[in-house]
Amino acid sequence: MRTDTVFDAASLTKILAVWSSIGALWEHGILDLDQRLGSFWQEVTGHPLGSVTARQLLTHTAGVPLRAQLKNLYGTKPDDIRRGVLHEPLHRSPGEAVEYTDRAALILGYLAEHLSGQPLDQLATARTWHPLGMTGTRFGPLTADLAARCAPTELDQNTDTHLKGVAHDFSARLLGGVCSIAGVFTVLDDLAAFLRYMLAPAASQFRAGFGSEWITHSLTLQTGQLQPARGLFWHPTPGATAHEDIWVHYGFTGTGMWISPPRTAGRCS
Repeated sequence: MRTDTVFDAASLTKILAVWSSIGALWEHGILDLDQRLGSFWQEVTGHPLGSVTARQLLTHTAGVPLRAQLKNLYGTKPDDIRRGVLHEPLHRSPGEAVEYTDRAALILGYLAEHLSGQPLDQLATARTWHPLGMTGTRFGPLTADLAARCAPTELDQNTDTHLKGVAHDFSARLLGGVCSIAGVFTVLDDLAAFLRYMLAPAASQFRAGFGSEWITHSLTLQTGQLQPARGLFWHPTPGATAHEDIWVHYGFTGTGMWISPPRTAGRCS
């Protein structure tokens, strides 16, 4: 591994692109986390998803289906997939249980695009990555020169080669690379810059679209007595004590981000 090795961030996309973008919309008063989606988003008005709130999606308590299965259910056209995801019946009543699902991030990505009027890759770049100097972070597929620096993931059965510069996640590949489930590629310096900003946004020379209010709100238990406990997309690190106050989000390709504001400490892998 080199210092400029590019990694498939997998589900860290949910933090680097979706959580950060939703936070920017919330801090700027564009999004109310507790307003039912159907009251302001015409695409879901009159459909089961319309009774869900953004907070429930961020805490994985929205009751949306547990598996993506986008191609099997909706085909391969992005518009058909979007329509299917936004109009799908709920798996259970909102607020009833904490159940991790990729669909929560997918829906929030669509919501962020709707509210901002920008594709997710442009929104994340403008509100987070560019302001924080994260020049090595972008959605795939990567150009040949960047793919050459990319750590490989799994073996592609169709080509008998390891994936490099193309998202490991099937949903991300299906949607052309820009997907709120997965699809972001990044380097360690950029993850470190993101965590440093999260630890001390007020003291930072940089200014992202989200700041200390969103960070503090997200790294607070939001699920009451429901288990497993959740903040907003982040969750307490298994085995850590409440006093240690360590939060984490993982990615399927072996990536992870840990942060503990009281200890002014962050870690990425």
